[in-house]
Amino acid sequence: MPFEIEHKYLIKYDLWSKVIPDESKPVKQGYVSATPVSSVRVRTMGDKGYVTIKGKSSNASRLEYEYEIPLSEAEEMLATFCSQDIIKTRHYVRHGDHIWEVDEFHGLNSGLIVAEIELSSVDEKYELPPWVDVNVTADKRYTNANLVLKPFSTW
Repeated sequence: MPFEIEHKYLIKYDLWSKVIPDESKPVKQGYVSATPVSSVRVRTMGDKGYVTIKGKSSNASRLEYEYEIPLSEAEEMLATFCSQDIIKTRHYVRHGDHIWEVDEFHGLNSGLIVAEIELSSVDEKYELPPWVDVNVTADKRYTNANLVLKPFSTW
C-alpha cells in the first residue's frame, strides 16, 4: 500500500524571501470529495494533471494513491466537479538530503506559505532549513482540503 509520510511547517517570511527555489510550478487543485476519513483531489501542476485519493491522517502518515491523467481531463474535472479551487505556486528547494516543497498560496489563501517534507519512513531523520518555523502537521486548518472550506483570509 502506498503511504504518504509528510510533515508541514510554517515558514519564517524574512528568511524565506532570500531563498531561490530550484524549480517552481503553478498549481490549481480542487476536491471532488473531502471528509474526515478520505479525500479525492484533482490537480493541475504545470502541464500535467493528477487525481489523488487520500486516507485519514495518523501520525503524519496516510494512504495515498495518485495517478497522472491528461491535463485537459484534469481541467474539465476541476471545472465540473470542484466548486472552489486552491491556487498556489509550488517551489522546490533542496536542503540536506531532501527536497522541500514550499507552497505559496494565492487567491483567498494569499499570505499563507507552508513548507512540506515527504519522508520514506516515520522515523527518517531530516534537517530543518533555517527558514522553517512552527510544525503544523497536526493542525488540520492547514490541510488543503480545509483551506478550500475555510480559506486563510477568513481566519
